Amino acid sequence: MSGAAWTRYVALGDSITEGFCDPAPVTTGPAPGIEWLGWADRLAVILDGHARLGRTTFEFANLAVRGRRISHVVGDQIPRAIGLHADLVSVMIGGNDLMSPKADPDALADQLEDGIRRLREAGANVLLANCFDPQFAFFLKPFRGRAAVFNADIWSIARANGASVLDVWGIREFQQTSMWAADRVHLSTLGHRLLAARAAHVLGIPYAEIAARSVAADVPPSPPDSLPFRTWLRVYAIPWAGRRLRGVSAGDGLSPKLPVPCRVGAPQ
Repeated sequence: MSGAAWTRYVALGDSITEGFCDPAPVTTGPAPGIEWLGWADRLAVILDGHARLGRTTFEFANLAVRGRRISHVVGDQIPRAIGLHADLVSVMIGGNDLMSPKADPDALADQLEDGIRRLREAGANVLLANCFDPQFAFFLKPFRGRAAVFNADIWSIARANGASVLDVWGIREFQQTSMWAADRVHLSTLGHRLLAARAAHVLGIPYAEIAARSVAADVPPSPPDSLPFRTWLRVYAIPWAGRRLRGVSAGDGLSPKLPVPCRVGAPQ
């Protein structure tokens, strides 16, 4: 897809793509506060700059919602992206599925491939992300085997359907603690910036290589917000486990933060 200029990019997925733990100050409106930015929104800014160089217009929508699984992406988000006539769609999903006790990575990949095939048949270019290597966190290491199988399936899906792969597993910098937020499962701002730069590189955006080097090397690594282990258990781990046992999600009842394609601006 090198050198292409897209006019409408739609991001699909869960909390990582929603932008969790990458805060952007809200300085306008009646109630200034904090909202999430994230790698996909940062990628949209890069793509918007690329489109402006080519004197074309560019729009972006982010349909990702925290807690979503492959069934949500295939059954809801992909049809909406097709309805929005997206010419570029990023899909990062699977982490929540793979943490289920009876998760079958091959069956999950088959389910995802159906959605990817529909996107390609609709004429969209697809940037398909695989899973993070979970060895960065001790409590995720038991899932590493099934994540590896799922990632192998992702490469097969991409080859069979003409999609590009954002090889998240292969980004070694994600083994650094500075890339992760205090909850230890979502990217920090530094991690989101790096992922956006790598995604742009996969898409063939020339100046993204400079951005990737800057994020990975030139920016001094800052440690994430550190929490004592007991505090982490109380604030993050136990509430998450409780939701899983009750069969509920942090995203239940929530809508996408950017459901309608619009022009983008630089991140704050």
